[in-house]
Amino acid sequence: MDTKQKALVGAAVAGTAAAGAAFAFKFAGTDSKLTKVADFDHQVTGVSVTEDGRIFVCFPRWTDDAPISVAELLPSGKLKAYPDERWNSWRNAKASEMPVGEYFVCVQSIVADGRGALWVLDPAAPGNEKILPGGPKLVRVDLATDQVTKTILFDETVALQGTYLNDIRFSADGKTGYITDSGTRGAIIVVDLDTGDAFRALDGHKSTQVEKVVIVEIDGKPLRRPDGRQPSFSADGLAISNDRETLYWQALTGRTLYSIDTSKLTKDTPTTDIEAAVRTVGTTHVADGLWMGSDDTLYITSPTDNWVKYWTGDGVEPVVTDKRLRWPDTLSEGPDGTIYVTASHTQDTNWYKPGAPASLQTALFSFRRMASA
Repeated sequence: MDTKQKALVGAAVAGTAAAGAAFAFKFAGTDSKLTKVADFDHQVTGVSVTEDGRIFVCFPRWTDDAPISVAELLPSGKLKAYPDERWNSWRNAKASEMPVGEYFVCVQSIVADGRGALWVLDPAAPGNEKILPGGPKLVRVDLATDQVTKTILFDETVALQGTYLNDIRFSADGKTGYITDSGTRGAIIVVDLDTGDAFRALDGHKSTQVEKVVIVEIDGKPLRRPDGRQPSFSADGLAISNDRETLYWQALTGRTLYSIDTSKLTKDTPTTDIEAAVRTVGTTHVADGLWMGSDDTLYITSPTDNWVKYWTGDGVEPVVTDKRLRWPDTLSEGPDGTIYVTASHTQDTNWYKPGAPASLQTALFSFRRMASA
């Protein structure tokens, strides 16, 4: 691994008191302090913290050929390729020589399932462009042995050309995964984690699509590429209730939070019944990551203004902000209740700032979950 890593203090500790019914949590203030956990030399998106406190991060190949895709952030502050160097050895320059189904190509998300496994979601779309056929996959890594135990490959009926596998959550029994497709045709992909069978739910449905009237702004100005394109991401952020009965999602290029009972997301449920079961939770803002805290607080990142906010039940309220929190992306929670959030600096990429370096300086932060009022 040739990236230079500088780990800083990651000592945010939080209380774990439950807060009652979902969305009833009220913060005692909005002055929660942000603590930097680590700096990175490449664009980070995902973070996941296991039940025993191990921290994992991932680096998609968007604007540079990152030398590592999935890493464990060690207590020393160093990054260790995970589960090993071979899985992380893919390089764009060697694309024709390396079977795309056997390496991490462009990892977007990593999520620990609370059952002893880390799941790696790889849309296999370097540059967030065309997917490499045979590459979209979900990889299970056993945390006890640090070995890959399963690879689920998604064929072209599930991972369409234009699909971008974004995030994943798990059912109560650990047998089903729910994945957002934030690509050109949004959907919720439902996958049987035992058999690998998968199908697209809410494919093209209003709830999973870009809201065309929404303009993504940074510092009060539309964020656009030189050719005029703005960020256009369909169903993106994803969260699941602690009883695993309700799934929440939102398009990044959107301001509407939706939900559905997970019992409806089965292959045997008629499409019309699935669509009828979608609920509009409420109006939020342009959002990237969602996270349901162990205290039933639904956290929502706000990348346009450097905030992490939470859903009150009828709107959003602030939790923490910091000018260093440029494009808060993915959220996770440690066993002590500490909330972790990546700052992916998407607005600073050469997509939107011509001449910017291909490799970005990004960071991982944490903050205390504040006591209920």
